[in-house]
Amino acid sequence: MPANKRIVVGTDGSPTATAAVRRAVELAVAEDASLHVVTAYRPKMGHEERALPEAWRWKASPGEVAEQTARAAAETAARAGVEVECHSRPGDPADVLVDVVDEVGADLLVIGNKGMRGAGRMVIPSIPNRVSHRAKCDILLVDTTAA
Repeated sequence: MPANKRIVVGTDGSPTATAAVRRAVELAVAEDASLHVVTAYRPKMGHEERALPEAWRWKASPGEVAEQTARAAAETAARAGVEVECHSRPGDPADVLVDVVDEVGADLLVIGNKGMRGAGRMVIPSIPNRVSHRAKCDILLVDTTAA
């Protein structure tokens, strides 16, 4: 990796994404790189969130949940001594990841391989598949099948 190293990792808080975050943190420590944690969310609240009292609604909003997910992953990186920044944005996860990669000038994108196997991958392209065709940096697909 170049001298000014930047790693982007995507997470939705799932066990498979958490495995990818752990791997990205390991790499950031080993390479003395900064880490950008990315979460994407659907911009509209669902029926469940709208049913909550107004005072609590913000805590359950998609944006707030995404931000909490990113902060939790960032805490893991910070505990390991990694410089970390969070990016929580509305939109399609593949689009958001590619946008952040471009914006920060990432050297590496780390994502889990969820959705890369099985018959479903032929019908609905997975996030890793869609990102791999568009990201302008190296990509590490972490084997998350055990997660």
